[in-house]
Amino acid sequence: MGNLLKVLACTELEHGPIVFLDFEHAQPTEAETAVWNQVSAVLEEAHGILAELQSYNGAGQEIREAIQNPGDLALQEKAWNAVCPLVAKLKRFYEFSLRLENALRSLLEALTSPPYAPMQHLEREQALAKQFAEILHFTLSFDELKMTNPAIQNDFSYYRRTISRNRLNNQQLEAENEVNNEMANRMSLFYAEATPMLKTLSNATTKFVSENKTLPIEDTTDCLSTMACVCRVMLETPEYRCRFTNTDTMLFCMRVMVGVIILYDHVHPVGAFAKTSKIDMKGCIKVLKEQPSNSVEGLLNALRYTTRHLNDDSTSKQIRALLQ
Repeated sequence: MGNLLKVLACTELEHGPIVFLDFEHAQPTEAETAVWNQVSAVLEEAHGILAELQSYNGAGQEIREAIQNPGDLALQEKAWNAVCPLVAKLKRFYEFSLRLENALRSLLEALTSPPYAPMQHLEREQALAKQFAEILHFTLSFDELKMTNPAIQNDFSYYRRTISRNRLNNQQLEAENEVNNEMANRMSLFYAEATPMLKTLSNATTKFVSENKTLPIEDTTDCLSTMACVCRVMLETPEYRCRFTNTDTMLFCMRVMVGVIILYDHVHPVGAFAKTSKIDMKGCIKVLKEQPSNSVEGLLNALRYTTRHLNDDSTSKQIRALLQ
């Protein structure tokens, strides 16, 4: 299994264990292979999805011209032909979110199964922990891109309006075979979310907890809080940071830390910000704020706007002030 995750010491509970998890090179053991292969098939698509989203320019000009000239059939057709392939892309993104949800469930099952504690799971299933981290990294990357691209909502709204108008006129367009009204409704709920992938993972984690009645909720929340602790310690400890061989690993680690905090906050009854939380929120926010603001502002916004319990009475004024 190697020495990828090394537990060097344990300090007081609020500081957590001192650990190093090699996010760059962890490889599956024989026991991890079945789940790893399943999740790997999904993650292989993730890079392509992000690249497509990054290059998504929208059909804003064509839509504006069509709206300004409602009687010009040529412009209506031009806008429709520009929007249809974009909606097909949006459908692929949505369908990928469903596969990502299934992959997350498989990882949660593997990383919370008795009789092992969360830290033992990280030691035993380092490659699966790395995949869990990769899912969170993808999720926050996707949502950051989506939030800064209003063309997605505009294109999809135009598509739905056009379908509705044609249905009133008893016309059915060929594109409806690709994205029919039922699929469009599901996609609309997905893209209406500010952070749709994160919402998918939060719902999936909550569902996982509710469906596994025999599994104590702490098994899941402790898995998440342990991962948050691992990331925080790696980020704030110079001798661990210097082991990163890839310059992107710092941002990867920060995204993973924020991702597990948000999942914890959605699943745990009192959330991540309460005094009883097993996550050192002050330490996590501090380590983010020590980085260049342009690289972490999206992550700080994710903590501000996609968590459930930040504005609860149980959240200290100090933590709220840190996130202002």
